[in-house]
Amino acid sequence: MTAARSAPLVRVTWTDPVTGKNGYLVVHTLVSGIATGGTRMRAGCTESEVADLAYGMALKTATFNLPVGGAKGGIDCDPKDPQARGVLERFVTAMRPWLDNSWVTAEDLGVPQSLIDEVFAKLGLEQSYHAAIRRSPNPERTLQRVHAGLNAPVPGGQLLGDVIGGYGVAQACLGVANAWGWEESETTVAVQGIGTMGGGAAWYLHEAGVKIVAVADAAGTLHDPNGLDIPHLLDLRDRFGEIDRSGVPSSVQRLPREAIVGINADILVPAAVSYALNADNADEVVASAIVEAANAATTPEADAKLVERGIPIVPDFVANSGAAAWAWWLLMGEVGAEPADSFIKLRTEMRSRVAMLMNEWEAGKVPPRVTAIELAERNRAERLAAEAEGGMALTIP
Repeated sequence: MTAARSAPLVRVTWTDPVTGKNGYLVVHTLVSGIATGGTRMRAGCTESEVADLAYGMALKTATFNLPVGGAKGGIDCDPKDPQARGVLERFVTAMRPWLDNSWVTAEDLGVPQSLIDEVFAKLGLEQSYHAAIRRSPNPERTLQRVHAGLNAPVPGGQLLGDVIGGYGVAQACLGVANAWGWEESETTVAVQGIGTMGGGAAWYLHEAGVKIVAVADAAGTLHDPNGLDIPHLLDLRDRFGEIDRSGVPSSVQRLPREAIVGINADILVPAAVSYALNADNADEVVASAIVEAANAATTPEADAKLVERGIPIVPDFVANSGAAAWAWWLLMGEVGAEPADSFIKLRTEMRSRVAMLMNEWEAGKVPPRVTAIELAERNRAERLAAEAEGGMALTIP
């Protein structure tokens, strides 16, 4: 059994004076006086959703033993709305007391890193990691290191900061495959959501020789049991992660968006919105395992149903934590602008955690979420105890 979920430290509700749209900041925990978590934007975003995500961030940072707590920002606005950028700018301005001192934010659903950095720069905050960078004895040098890491080019024409989260999800999937003795070339994966996280995961799984048999975006599901041409499909995406169907080969099946849940694949990767797997569709899942790339991808009811059916779920706060963990390794100087170093470190850290979760599942059918929460709680307790004794303080070189 795990301890009861603690209440958030801070909840802030903001109303945009221009559009009337609402935004939220939830700080679940502070460690070393600071918390980290992205800012998302989607129509229908609620404070409850943001609180769930903030809790997930607290688990992420503790699972990877990072010297920070967890927080999250959210704005109830369609990112395609022409007024969306203005809403984001006013939200960031209103949250500035937290962003100056205690909240490090970054990209999330509907808010690419490039956009949030542009907003921060316009407001004189330089970059969205501002609250951590300003703690450095040489903020300019730290900012240069962060920019160099985020903008390091990687094969495929992308930047390291844009793909590192998806790379981590891919490593989580490969960790599951390895635990069950599956060959990469014989493993099949279906990916729901083909934006930054889902697209990056699909790219690196494809590079590893895994067959991506289905991907889904807002327009529907694309399916080919022989494997999709992932590089080609990614080239057809627009900035909202939607694939231009005019360039999709006629041999690829076009199915409804919700069909992705029931696709015959070894691993299902929900990488779109929160609560995509719920009590209504959990029985449709035929995959042998689920790797959560989206935050809060599975509702508690769906989680219980799937585990009862013998389908393990690698939780979001492990599988999709690569971007958050990497950002802090970059801030603390543990990695730099050489992508190979970042890939090696993330692969090692992710595979070891997934192996532990799968070992517990295989040995006693302990749900991976339970094992991961226990690890996070243990790590957090040890860190807070050490911090109270004057050790393990956050150091930004």
